[in-house]
Amino acid sequence: MSKEQEFLPFALPDITEQEIDAVVETMRSGWVTTGPKTAAFERAFARFLGDEDLHCVAVNSATAGLHLAVEALGLGPGDEVLVPTWTFTSTAEVVRYVGATPVFVDVDEKTLNIDFQDAASKVTSRTKAVMPVHFAGNAIDADALETFATNHGLRTVEDAAHAFPATNGKNFVGNSSSDAVIFSFYATKTITTGEGGMLVTRNAELAARARTMRLHGISRDVFARYTSTVPSWRYEVVAPGFKYNMTDIAAAIGTVQLERAEEMRGRRQQIAERYLNAFAKLPLGLPEVPAEGQTHSWHLFVIRIGAESGISRDEFIEKMAEVGIGTSVHFIPLHLHPYWSETFAALPEHFPVANKSFAETASLPAFSSMSDEQVDRVIAAVTEIVGSR
Repeated sequence: MSKEQEFLPFALPDITEQEIDAVVETMRSGWVTTGPKTAAFERAFARFLGDEDLHCVAVNSATAGLHLAVEALGLGPGDEVLVPTWTFTSTAEVVRYVGATPVFVDVDEKTLNIDFQDAASKVTSRTKAVMPVHFAGNAIDADALETFATNHGLRTVEDAAHAFPATNGKNFVGNSSSDAVIFSFYATKTITTGEGGMLVTRNAELAARARTMRLHGISRDVFARYTSTVPSWRYEVVAPGFKYNMTDIAAAIGTVQLERAEEMRGRRQQIAERYLNAFAKLPLGLPEVPAEGQTHSWHLFVIRIGAESGISRDEFIEKMAEVGIGTSVHFIPLHLHPYWSETFAALPEHFPVANKSFAETASLPAFSSMSDEQVDRVIAAVTEIVGSR
């Protein structure tokens, strides 16, 4: 790496002066915690998904949204929840929060989304729900998911942390028949609020429970209590809730990001298409493109460095770092982590696809604020490292 060339990180948030101005305006408004900006963001999110009747509950992380969903569904000790091993730990940990048991499932070799055949083999009388993950932003087929859940009598909570905005052939992910769909607005996600998430549901009772539990189990919204023009100090704690509310500062960022979401997705798609074209003849495995009628969010661009590549995945990552380019790995499967493997006897031989894929996968920079010159750097580096062998 030359002294003039800065290190290119794996991911960066795409922040403009619009987001900064929105934050300043909110801070000057005098209302910085959960208030009018958050409520407006929730309504705008439903409109974006194409149905204003959807209930959107803004929270301080996708993990919080997943927790609120499984709590509102009444899952608890003795219940089992199907979770793909190819995910971040939060998908499974919220199952433990309520005392239920995650049952890990292998993934499809092409998409790295949940393998419904393997999932079906692990359904028991205790199985109450399935929590699929839309990996990298390539949406799971909505009909396949609905059919699987219906056939086995399961509740469905979709982990859509990567999948905004993505479509499944009919609607945006989030506009579905599932009990709840959860999005992430973490700093490196497709839109960001710094930290944050959104729970989306058609179930009014589930939404009401989530709204109550996201702020200490209090029966009345804090915004309503503090903006009332008549004495309105009394409230009731109806359950031992959590502190999961989104702030208006975060919502202000999110509102601008939402307006820019399609523009940013379009840029990520341009980057993905350049990578697909540039790497087509290299000895690499490339990500599965979406089926006809679907839209990929391209949150991640994941390549596979197999035996034919002439280099190991770990060596590839090291050589990319040597030329000043950051990469990452998505994911270390849950069954390879000590807590999950030891607590639930999740053995590598139970997950052949995830094991093989983990040894081969690496994620390249593909964030929407990348310049053409940065994309060129990545293409040149990958071509030199892999193509010269």
